[in-house]
Amino acid sequence: MQAEPLPRQLSWTADPFHTEVERRADGTLYLRPTEALSAFPERLMDSLEHWAKIAPQRVLVARRVAGGEWQAVTYQQMLTRVRRIAAGLLTRDLSAERPLAIFSGNSIEHLTLAFAAMWAGIPYCPVSPSYSQVSTDLQKLRYVLDLLTPGLIAAFDTPVFARALQLVPGAIEIVGDADVEGRKITSLDALEVEPTAALDVAHARTNADTIAKFLLTSGSTGQPKAVITTNRMLCSNAHMLRQPMPFLVDEPPVLLDWLPWNHTFGGSHNVGLVLCNGGSLYIDDGKPTPSGIQETLRNLREIAPTVYFNVPKGFEMLAHHLNADAQLRRIFYSRLRAYFFGGAALAQHTWDALDEAALKEVGVRIPMLAGLGATETGPSVTFTTPAAGRAGLIGLPAKGNIVKLAPVAEKLELRVRGPNVTPGYWRQPELTAAAFDEEQFYRLGDAVRLLDDNDPTRGLAFDGRIGEDFKLSNGTWVSVGPLRAELIAALSPIAQDVVIAGLNAEYLAILIIPDLRGCGQVLASSETPAYDAVIANPALLAAIQQRLIAHARQNRASTRCVCRALVLPTPPSLDKGEITDKGSINQRAVLKHRASCVDALYAAEPPPQVVRIE
Repeated sequence: MQAEPLPRQLSWTADPFHTEVERRADGTLYLRPTEALSAFPERLMDSLEHWAKIAPQRVLVARRVAGGEWQAVTYQQMLTRVRRIAAGLLTRDLSAERPLAIFSGNSIEHLTLAFAAMWAGIPYCPVSPSYSQVSTDLQKLRYVLDLLTPGLIAAFDTPVFARALQLVPGAIEIVGDADVEGRKITSLDALEVEPTAALDVAHARTNADTIAKFLLTSGSTGQPKAVITTNRMLCSNAHMLRQPMPFLVDEPPVLLDWLPWNHTFGGSHNVGLVLCNGGSLYIDDGKPTPSGIQETLRNLREIAPTVYFNVPKGFEMLAHHLNADAQLRRIFYSRLRAYFFGGAALAQHTWDALDEAALKEVGVRIPMLAGLGATETGPSVTFTTPAAGRAGLIGLPAKGNIVKLAPVAEKLELRVRGPNVTPGYWRQPELTAAAFDEEQFYRLGDAVRLLDDNDPTRGLAFDGRIGEDFKLSNGTWVSVGPLRAELIAALSPIAQDVVIAGLNAEYLAILIIPDLRGCGQVLASSETPAYDAVIANPALLAAIQQRLIAHARQNRASTRCVCRALVLPTPPSLDKGEITDKGSINQRAVLKHRASCVDALYAAEPPPQVVRIE
């Protein structure tokens, strides 16, 4: 299945991010790329049609069949089936008011049906599988069904979704691959009909403003919002990626990727990158977990990516294996041009470990790229370059974007305007109005700082979330984002994440979400311990105390020094909005629902499981 390695140049051109700066008297800054974004297709499906003509036999998507051999679909095969399924969708009463909802994870069937919907001009919504499988009360799924009022539901690996499908009204057709009790299931094959003139008419009506999909995002309220995602957003974003990754135009990109398509990173950024550049996407059924990483490693021993995307935890786990496994390292770096991460800050020790592995294999460091974006921005707003790659940096605005840095609560809030920005939230006009400022810049809610106050063109660094910062009782501000990243690094490998408490208090305290695999390393255990086994383990609490004391010695200011800590007694809850389905922690939700834990941290005589640094 693996293609021959492609020729690779590790040299990069000079920094392509030429930016002009405008300063206003009130402290607002505007950053504008000096070069315009190149022309991009009007519709994402134009790229499918283009590459089906240019490279009909090239693999578009592949996935292992039942964990065995790779099943591949070429561009021509995909286009043919997409048009037949699209013709079948047109015979149903589907529209933006009655869209297609896909409950499944990443699969060839999922991608085929999504493309067919876009071809026919019918919006679809990829719903997180965790809403159906991890949630205990299915409350978020009920909310989504009420918000979207879908006219067709798809659930591949259908029996896994049997409980969730009981919520679907009987009048709504379900597409799947197996029967479930009490419901008639339509197969994907049964959707296919011969394309007619009606399909050509429907496809011709689609344009840059046609809604391609609704992407669900949970904000501070914990309730999903449906982000309207248009063809213009997807296509412009895909072309923005050519600025930080110029090699995309030199050779068809090859991705091995697990990032879920119900999120913008995997489903818009990576799928769009592959499709618009005639690349190949190999679906990785692995995950950055102690068990899931083994499937990723198996796949990486067969598929050599040209660019590799992951979240920081995934890179941390991969770096260890790359340095220990010469065969894996040889294949992985055989044609790799860049790494790219998103979702959280990448710890410097992980960055260093990846550099070490690359130097062992190819004698040079592979560029680590990053950026900042949101579901509402398609997702890309800013990118770094190989010359400006280090932890915490987010770079400069991509071509096509105008970035506005607005003073808010003693920080600079990042706002953006561009072709990749959503028109708003579906059926939520009040939230849409609140998301944009008076100049129609979308408010990301992220704070940034200038690397050089005198020269903004040197780039930006992430400075936390505006809504997370708070004041101590002495009136000083706590910058949660940067401190949180520092504490995770200081507590490595014990902490997966931390939640910072201290609003109107005299000192800072933290709740620790443990990394069970890392806790096992600290405890010298050959097996990953259970959650209950780490929350009050004396040896682990002592290790936490030592690390926090070392951090406190270097950070004596009240806004940076943590005085007490507590391992969260139970894992964060998806149903309560404490954690998202992609693993991100909602600081405010944890503090709200764990008030008793916060009380313990600030008790005059705290319980023994509270680590004290005073």
